Formats: sequence, C-alpha cells, structure tokens
Amino acid sequence: MDTRKDSERGRLAAVVFNPSKVPVTALRDEVATAEADHAWEPTLWFETGEHDNGTSAAREAIASAPDVVLVAGGDGTVRAVAEEIYEAGVPLALLPAGTGNLLARNLRLTLGDLPHAVRTAFTGVERDVDIAFATTREPGGATVKRAFVVMAGIGLDAHMAANTDVALKSRIGWLAYVDPIARSVIGNKQVQLRYRIDGGRSLSLRAHTVIVGNCGTLTANILLLPDAIVDDGLLDVVVFRPRGAIGWAGIGSRLATNGLFSKTRPGRWMMRNSPDLKGLSYVQSRRFDVHFSIPQEIELDGDSIGLASAVTLTVLHRGLTLRVPAT
Repeated sequence: MDTRKDSERGRLAAVVFNPSKVPVTALRDEVATAEADHAWEPTLWFETGEHDNGTSAAREAIASAPDVVLVAGGDGTVRAVAEEIYEAGVPLALLPAGTGNLLARNLRLTLGDLPHAVRTAFTGVERDVDIAFATTREPGGATVKRAFVVMAGIGLDAHMAANTDVALKSRIGWLAYVDPIARSVIGNKQVQLRYRIDGGRSLSLRAHTVIVGNCGTLTANILLLPDAIVDDGLLDVVVFRPRGAIGWAGIGSRLATNGLFSKTRPGRWMMRNSPDLKGLSYVQSRRFDVHFSIPQEIELDGDSIGLASAVTLTVLHRGLTLRVPAT
C-alpha cells in the first residue's frame, strides 16, 4: 500500500486479473505503455486465486486507494470485484477476457481489443450503472447478500452454470452450454415457488426457469430481456413456463429473433406488437422476492452459488461507476 499523501502522489491504477483468462505478459506491456504515456504512477497488480474469484484481490486493490481498478477476467471476476468496489466509488474498467463478457457486451464495449480496453481505463470517462443484489436464505437458515451486474438465475440458468464442464467451456466457449441446456429442456422439470413483486401480494407459480436481469443480451446475440437497461433502476424478470416441445420451440424462436429485430426500427415495432407467448412472462420491478418449496440452485453472473430456500433480489440505481470510452 502506498502511504504517501494523495497530494504527493500522481494518478494510480490497480489491476485485478485472472491469470487463467488473460495473456498476462501482453496485459502488463499495454498497461506499462499507457501509464508512461499519461504520466501515471507504476500500476499495482493483484492476482485472483484458484479458490477466490477476485474478492480478496479487489479488497487489496481498493486499500491502495487507486484512481481506477482494471478488472481482467470473465463475468465472475467482474461480479466479485464490483461487489467489493461499488461502495468505494472507484471507477471500474473492464478488460473483457471470459466466455460471455456479458456486461461488456450489453454496454457495447469493444471486445477482443486489449490495447483499446487499456487505453479506455486511463483516458475514458465515468458512467454510473445499476448494481443488483441477491440476498439468499440457505437451507440451514443463514442469509448471505451478494452483488451481481448481469443476471441471477433459478432453474435452467442455474443448472447450466453448475453443470457445465469448465475445461470444455475454456476450449469452445458458450457452446459448452449446449449439453446442460438440452438435458434441462428434455426433462422440463418445474419448480414450485411463491413470489412477490415490489412487496406486493404473494402469488404461487410453477416454472421451469426464472431469470432476473440487470442486462438483457446473452452470448450469440440472444436478447433475453428486451426492455432491460443497465441504468434504469429496474430489474427485468422473465419466467419460463413452456408446455412440452411445442412450448420450447416457441420460446427458442422468439429468443432467436429478438436479437435481429431489435437492431432496426421496424423490427422493434414487430417485437412490441407480437402476441405474448404463454410460455414466457415478463415483469419489471425494484424488488423481487422468491420462496421455494424445495431449495433450488441459484446462479449469479454465470457462477453457481449453491442452494437457497428463498432469495430477495434488489437493485441500487446507478450504484456502480465504470470507466468507458469517451466517445
């Protein structure tokens, strides 16, 4: 930790990086070039561990009082760092290096261009976006609050996160999800739950999957939550309730075309005026409470966090500061 007074110190960057996800040598070279070009102090480096996806590294980085924290890793690393950094108000710069990179995709940041991402960290502007929280009640009764920036999932989404082969995912990316998706669709297992929207009346429901998102687009340009905006102060909820193969076919077709239609004005008109699918239900809220008759797997930003008997999902409007391109 640098003990000099802020008035005696130049601007300082800290990097939290997952060495299994990023080309470390190339990253160090780019950061060294940027800090020299813009007269910053020597950057501090914090590596994630095998059993720590970034929490400890983020805490150490924040303790150094940096002007920006660069996070190089996948969505799980970004989630862990955001959870630690949001209260400090330090800007977070994304160096996308994972399979999904969903927050970066939804912000339309450049992917696969490390020099551009590093320059943005040193020269970009600040943008405040929403950060969401999942407070889970574990089967033993303990409650745990965790942040997420993309999506929380119950059902198919959580099983997919828990049962995807990590080694296969690192080799072929999002295609590794095909097998767990197929198994879940064929089984079509339904979950019995009770839910409340913004503290309203408690309602009962059977569903295959529930996803609560701060962002709307998945990999492969799949637009899951058409109305999701990353800084609107709202959570977007979608419930999957398909009836057999025909129901799944309708859901698959709708999700496959949403991404294409959303790119043009006529396409967006068609999306708004398309008849609702019985197998898909959407709602927006600031708080979403769910209770399960049997504990269910929960995932946050692509990582399974285990079983929960209940979960409360909330959002902090523009509670996370990002460093984004000036343009």
